[in-house]
Amino acid sequence: MLPGINRVHQHEGKDYHLQAEDLGVEQAFFEARVYDGGTVLWHKRISYADLVAQKLPRLEQDEALRSLMEKTLNTVQAAIAKGKLA
Repeated sequence: MLPGINRVHQHEGKDYHLQAEDLGVEQAFFEARVYDGGTVLWHKRISYADLVAQKLPRLEQDEALRSLMEKTLNTVQAAIAKGKLA
């Protein structure tokens, strides 16, 4: 299980907390969330079963998952900037 990714994105005077959290290889999902204060504005559970099925060495799998989580948060951040999530 990877440690989560957290970042703050400022948009139109608000600080949005973006988070990606691995739920473990057994489930092969991670969750992405956007918070405003303590309120969840948006969340999505994303499968990475296809990544697990590749049977990569553990380090490579972790790197690929981290990359997928980062790309997801980048997409979410872009959606906030375009006014689609906030």
